[in-house]
Amino acid sequence: MGPPSLREERWGALWPSCLLHRMVTAKVWVLKKHFEGFPKTSDFDLKKIELPNIKDGELLLESVFLSVDPYMRPYSRRDMKEGDIMIGTQVARIVESKNPAFTVGTFVVARSGWRTHFISDGKDLQLLPSSWPESLPKSLALGTVGMPGLTAYFGLLEVCKMKPGETVLVNAAAGAVGSVVGQLAKIGGCKVVGCAGSDDKVAYLKKIGFDEAFNYKTVTSLDEALRKASPDGYDCFFDNVGGEFASIAINHMKKYGRIAVCGAISQYNDSVPQKGPYVQVPMIFKELRMEGFIVTRWNNRREEGLNALLKWVVEGKVKCHEQVTEGFENMPAAFIGMLKGENLGKAIVKV
Repeated sequence: MGPPSLREERWGALWPSCLLHRMVTAKVWVLKKHFEGFPKTSDFDLKKIELPNIKDGELLLESVFLSVDPYMRPYSRRDMKEGDIMIGTQVARIVESKNPAFTVGTFVVARSGWRTHFISDGKDLQLLPSSWPESLPKSLALGTVGMPGLTAYFGLLEVCKMKPGETVLVNAAAGAVGSVVGQLAKIGGCKVVGCAGSDDKVAYLKKIGFDEAFNYKTVTSLDEALRKASPDGYDCFFDNVGGEFASIAINHMKKYGRIAVCGAISQYNDSVPQKGPYVQVPMIFKELRMEGFIVTRWNNRREEGLNALLKWVVEGKVKCHEQVTEGFENMPAAFIGMLKGENLGKAIVKV
């Protein structure tokens, strides 16, 4: 057998090659059937994929946290075929690297869909901000210090163009985007009115600094609730919901008000399109500006946004709440729960 030192050396020489030749099996969720109405667990299929060994310039990554977001519902219809792996982002850890730019153990944000493991050439990976404190959960890179936070940041600053002293209305206010919108508007010196779909969520909004908050499911009249929360009306409306809420809210806008159309979650699961009231008359009389936006428009300013958000989180000025579901096998349930509004704050799946 030889002396221990020699034996260890031999194992040392053998070990890396053993590592390289172990086959990694990735679990993935595929879209088995396009969603009709509300997504069902039977619309998804859990599959296993054998990953090849990585080549020079490549990395092997394992997902640590995965994101479930409302956009996945309409985008799946637009961008996916049945049998495709579900779209989405994750915080992943580098397990093996043949790319000098990335070291093993580093955490990155990737857009590789619903998978436990994947191979990348590194081009599509984003490192966490260098000032990220060790004590801060890395899952926040999928929420407040990630895409939803940036959506709130640029939607308020660039689309709503909010100014100190103005009144801001936000719906789905206890969700991943809405909860950040309200807090950033407070930092910006605005009065903030939020609405959400449960009393627990409303209590949370009050706790994180919203001036007014109400449960849209229990108020007798949405029109009345909006008037009561701000009798003078609203300068800015950050709309995540669309549908009936937006049709009523538009009548409460002040002259020259701005509406940022970020999402339409009330309409994503409709099989038959909603017939709406029409926006033209209030838009003309009040000279409103209504603009749809997608956060990737400001990709060139991503770093600015993330650094600002991270700083506010670290300083305690922006509070974060996550709804964490354990287990990759529960991805569809977490996704469906989020679309039903079961989450408070950002919905995350921990692998």
